[in-house]
Amino acid sequence: MGATIESMEDATRTSARPDLAASSGTTSAGAGATIRMAGRLEPRSGWAADHCPILAGVAVVGTRSAFAILREAFYGASRFEQFVSLGQLSEPVVAARLRELTAAGLLATEPYREPGQRTRSAYRLTEKGRELLPVLVALAQWGNRWELGDDATTEFAHRDCGAPVGVELRCTAGHRVTAEQLELRRRVSR
Repeated sequence: MGATIESMEDATRTSARPDLAASSGTTSAGAGATIRMAGRLEPRSGWAADHCPILAGVAVVGTRSAFAILREAFYGASRFEQFVSLGQLSEPVVAARLRELTAAGLLATEPYREPGQRTRSAYRLTEKGRELLPVLVALAQWGNRWELGDDATTEFAHRDCGAPVGVELRCTAGHRVTAEQLELRRRVSR
């Protein structure tokens, strides 16, 4: 997930580590987004990123076609032919991604049968798949800002009040967290 646009702008205006910006030749904008390593994870060079949750997630949904299928599932598509036409993907690609997303537990199948037709599978998001919604909203938010800019034609909005919806980082105590306030630590056992 990403920090809100406002908090990212705040993070790029000031740098928690100006020494890093000066030594690397980058501006303070790059330094402000550095996540601090905490506890046994400091220094970063002292440990391997085995079991990285970012790479584990990318391994499951790391293709453009997987994101297109998930997007269409969130938009209401459930049938193979919908994923092909709405996702603008080929049938072999959709078949492969649906198998992968189902095997990964992001989609579940439900049989359906049209009168006079054979039984087919409809696809629905599982709880695991639905939990990717903030990721897709964050990617859309980022894509609108940094890739599409003035050419952006859609945005997510709150149905009740009409205000645009954005993704932001918050700790479990409810505090808004900027990039400069974020640290990576060993996971606390639950």
